[in-house]
Amino acid sequence: MKKIYFTLSFIIASGMLSAQSSDTKRADKFFDKYNYTAAAEEYLRLVDNKRADSYVYTQLADSYYGLYNPTEAVKWYAKATEETQGAEVYFKYAQMLKATGDYNAADKQMAKFASLAPKDDRAKEFLNRPAYLTELQNQAKLYSIVESDISSDKSDFGAVLTNTNDFYFTSARNKSRKRYVLNKQPFLDVYKATYTDGTLSEPTLVDGVNSKWHDGPVALTADGNTMYFASESFNGKLYLKGKNKDKYGQLNLFKASFQDGEWVNITPLSINSKEYSVSAPSVSKDGKTLYFSSNMPGSLGGFDIWKVSINGNDLGTPVNMGAKINTSGNEGFPFITDDNVMFFSSDGHPGFGGLDIYKVENNGEVMNVGVPVNSAQDDFSFSYNKAKKTGYFSSNRSGVDNIYIADPVCNVMPEVYVINEMTNTAVEGAVVTLLNEKDRVVGTQNSAANGKANFTAECDKTYTVQVTKPGFESGSFVMNKSEGGVVAIQAPLKPITPIITEKEVILDPIYFEFDKSAVTESGAVELDKLVKVMNEMPEMVIFVKSHTDNKGSDAYNKQLSARRAKATVAYVVSKGIAKERITGEGFGESELKEVCEPCNAEQDAVNRRSEFLIVKK
Repeated sequence: MKKIYFTLSFIIASGMLSAQSSDTKRADKFFDKYNYTAAAEEYLRLVDNKRADSYVYTQLADSYYGLYNPTEAVKWYAKATEETQGAEVYFKYAQMLKATGDYNAADKQMAKFASLAPKDDRAKEFLNRPAYLTELQNQAKLYSIVESDISSDKSDFGAVLTNTNDFYFTSARNKSRKRYVLNKQPFLDVYKATYTDGTLSEPTLVDGVNSKWHDGPVALTADGNTMYFASESFNGKLYLKGKNKDKYGQLNLFKASFQDGEWVNITPLSINSKEYSVSAPSVSKDGKTLYFSSNMPGSLGGFDIWKVSINGNDLGTPVNMGAKINTSGNEGFPFITDDNVMFFSSDGHPGFGGLDIYKVENNGEVMNVGVPVNSAQDDFSFSYNKAKKTGYFSSNRSGVDNIYIADPVCNVMPEVYVINEMTNTAVEGAVVTLLNEKDRVVGTQNSAANGKANFTAECDKTYTVQVTKPGFESGSFVMNKSEGGVVAIQAPLKPITPIITEKEVILDPIYFEFDKSAVTESGAVELDKLVKVMNEMPEMVIFVKSHTDNKGSDAYNKQLSARRAKATVAYVVSKGIAKERITGEGFGESELKEVCEPCNAEQDAVNRRSEFLIVKK
């Protein structure tokens, strides 16, 4: 039922293919009126009579897209795309494939979409985040969910719980109502129940705001005395006239006042139009800003999220919420919390399929709220009561729009700071692993330049942080139970001290790559230990012996080992050691550690080494 909010953009995005004919006239007429059920029946007749072509297959697929029947939509998009189609067809095909759970096939269609529309922001996002699905699936759970008892066998959505314990929602459960031609369900009405300690009373129709057309969803001001609600534009006598006296309406927003126990003074808003829709209202806590969804001129895609200032009975000029929130797809169902967090639904941002629910906090970054709130189907109309710490949303994952309760999961954000125990400086590139109480990996990261690694975990649980880094002893640190928020964990690592004998400084082997003399990253770690020892023992003088494997001629290996000795000495000198304190010589293959013919790769690596003899201590 939420598709009524996106029907106009659906037609616009489809582009109305030019292969209409006398055969498709009747079906096209139903399609143009958004009667996708009747349109699909007519297109199917053409298929059965073997009079179908690419145009018919596409229109048939789009009809099932409008009805949100993924199985049938996928079937006919597959037929339609046997011939080259416009970019948007591949995007919708991908959306329906996601809804069936076939993400690999969906990605293939998204790749085709991206190749045809490379400048589209949805294409760019897809190409920039190839592993988006894995990221979303591994994201920490923000909410636990359960279906609400308020749900019926008809479409239910738009649930809003006020601070005065009034629970409003929109439903097609009124069996006495005439049926809507698009889905054969009764028209939508606004209902109200009373919230008491987590339970809801039997819902009743809200007098005053329900009409003979679709009504809802609604938004309430903080004091509960003003309601903004969606209804069809016929309610405000705004519509376009077509052929045969047909009337074409839009979705409009209306305002009502609560006086003496009744909703009165129903007034259409000045932002309404017969040319476009405005719907799905939400009002800020201070009552000064109204958020809504619209496909009005200036929208970036189909429907966008907009806001407008409220000054008494007057509204300002609508402002588009911008490209961070809005995409070339559809965005709708905005909800603004008391602390200015916005939730909304979108089929344009990377998601699991259909409409997904996203949130935008004060930093302006859009975040998919993840599973279990989002699924492969349409998930939408999320609201959250901060005072009662409970949220509601709707999903058609069971085949019909039902209302679900979303309770926040308490999360803690461990911030691990890896430092050198000896110097108290940050250690970059350490492998930091967070383990739960069952020693299962919650996450693994490499520490950043400032030594920091971030995680998200559940509250009230004990975790273990394990840290490893070449040149340091491994560390294990306990994170005690926390009630939430950021927890800083210091992770000091002890450097491994070289072994100093009477004759030499023994480091981990300084290996070189085949046929090369450059000091490797791992080699630099070990040479830094030598530098530390020589700084602590200022009288020490070192002689470097550099060796090669036995591949190549003796003369060439002698030259290669000389270059390796020179590179080793140069590195140590570059760290501040006087050049008089370290010299080196290449010995080629004259002193092999592994005598072999032929040698394997491991034996060759052992032979390509440097040794550090103590000339003076």
